[in-house]
Amino acid sequence: MNNRIAAIDIGTNSFHLVIIELQPDGKFKLLDKQREVMRLGISSGENLNKISANETKKAIEILNAYKKLAEHYGAVIRAVATSAVREAYNKDKFILTVKEKTGIDIEVVDGRTEAKMIFYGMSHALNIKNKKVLCIDIGGGSSEFIYADNNIPIVTESVKIGAVRLSKKFFPDFILTDEAIKACHSYVVAQLSYVRSQVENKDIEQVVGASGTIVAAGILVQEKFKKPKAKSLNELFFNDEELNEVYDEILSKKFPSERKKILGMEEKRADIIPAGLIILKTIFDLFSIKNITISEYALREGIVIDTIKNFKSNISVV
Repeated sequence: MNNRIAAIDIGTNSFHLVIIELQPDGKFKLLDKQREVMRLGISSGENLNKISANETKKAIEILNAYKKLAEHYGAVIRAVATSAVREAYNKDKFILTVKEKTGIDIEVVDGRTEAKMIFYGMSHALNIKNKKVLCIDIGGGSSEFIYADNNIPIVTESVKIGAVRLSKKFFPDFILTDEAIKACHSYVVAQLSYVRSQVENKDIEQVVGASGTIVAAGILVQEKFKKPKAKSLNELFFNDEELNEVYDEILSKKFPSERKKILGMEEKRADIIPAGLIILKTIFDLFSIKNITISEYALREGIVIDTIKNFKSNISVV
């Protein structure tokens, strides 16, 4: 096995790359990481059911750049695609075109496999191995939920609610109305009913969150409440009251141009952040969450760990 791995996460809102080197003791060290905002399946309609020619072209440009970086480090590539690709009716054409233009094989995973990989990343970022934890990842196209006890995933679920998907469905012009906010909230409640039934009677000692919306919420809380800033967002936590204040501020801004002016707002997320926060606040309310801790590791690190697991056991990660 090559001791350098380049993991590519082909998401609905962004593409991520992490390149690591596996050490002789089984640990790995970070060599490089990249992120590009790249939305798939947004060209038509409210569903993520088609990857357009322009999206394919842009995806190929990003993946070729990632491939060059991987080659620079001498790393073997593993590329995993999630919600937008697995739902696109033209996914086979997309995968074939990417292979022809970049040489990269895309592996499309189902929602439960995605959730499992996300948990691998989270469990190596935070000290949760001996706890009963609820892990949440809110992406562009879907949200993943994992309930684990003593580092064993017991519930792994993927729900078709994400910041890009629900923006398309309820806020297609990214302008907020009271009616659309109410409709979006009701939709999220309905979509979460099954997951809620799976975990509502479970003992939860800690709640962990990762990826776009939750990390963005953490940064907004950090700015609003002037929390100390560290090099890493890992282990940053916020509570329900802090989230509610950020939620109220964001959803009071009708237009993306207004939301861009809020301290801590990532400019390229200002359009979809309301839908993401509706999902997050609804999860907090339905699951009676008081605090959430951010994991800096998510799917891309989980891809690395899953790859290593195929070759080694008892791997620890730094």
